[in-house]
Amino acid sequence: MLYFTSGYPSAEPIGLWSFAGVSWNDLFIGLSHFNYLVVVDVLAIAWLVYRLLLWAQGTRAWQIICGLLIYFGAVFVTDWLNLFALNWLLRSMFAFGPVALVILFLPELRHALEEFGRPGFWSRSFGLVPQEAVGDMIDAVVPAAASMSVKRIGAIMVIERESRLEDVVATGTTMDARVSRTLLEAIFYPGNPLHDGAVVLRSNQLVAAACTLPLTDAPRIEAAVHTRHKAALGMSEESDAVVVVVSEETGTISIAVEGRLVRGFTEESLRDRLQQTLDYGATPGLAGTAIGQAAVRVSGAIIQKSRARRKSRRRSHDGAAR
Repeated sequence: MLYFTSGYPSAEPIGLWSFAGVSWNDLFIGLSHFNYLVVVDVLAIAWLVYRLLLWAQGTRAWQIICGLLIYFGAVFVTDWLNLFALNWLLRSMFAFGPVALVILFLPELRHALEEFGRPGFWSRSFGLVPQEAVGDMIDAVVPAAASMSVKRIGAIMVIERESRLEDVVATGTTMDARVSRTLLEAIFYPGNPLHDGAVVLRSNQLVAAACTLPLTDAPRIEAAVHTRHKAALGMSEESDAVVVVVSEETGTISIAVEGRLVRGFTEESLRDRLQQTLDYGATPGLAGTAIGQAAVRVSGAIIQKSRARRKSRRRSHDGAAR
């Protein structure tokens, strides 16, 4: 087959590579000698940095990283503006840098190494929590919080996301039960020995109850914020967990996430906020596109149908038992 270049027959096709001065043979030779391990190496480093940033976000480590970025920015600006004295003072701190970093990041480094050693850290990186499990958990937490709000029963429910909360789970009583509204209300009933503490929820499982949470050490806290809310803030500062709090004094429902406490939720607004925060019904990376929105609608319809089928099966089973 002949190809024509400037009116003359040629054995090479006209295309982008011919105009760039590169033939197909040169391209194939280059690809055959290309070291694909370099791509794997770069992707592995990018994934590791992404996981570390995702783990550090919302914690004290993230604030320390921001402070270090500001410090190095100040060193660059003072050098650019020829502020010799201030630049010398900032650079003189470099000698203490390695020791200072170890001291500052000691708890975070230990926690990061523990996370790397757990199989769940790697499995969560390549898989997603089933949307139906998240929906079941929301369907249990929201009505339970609304009911306890009316009855003035204090409660604190920690919803685990990316960061594992094994240290918090170790402080309580292991449950490993399927979460439900009845179970949550029974645990936080004032006469229950497990009511004084927090529950940890992982997907649709109630992992542990009567857990002890770290208190926030933020200097500016309102006087109306009591110990239960301080514990919720502390948990949200040290992890990416979503903490739902029910006030025993006022019955107010609050959510603590990323070191911020938002109050005054109703049953409907609590459900909307949890669905938004936990990305329930969303497809990461495609949610803003038409394909992603269609996928969300289809998955939502499938989930609703599966729930309806389960409810009808339960009703028929209960009717047969009677």
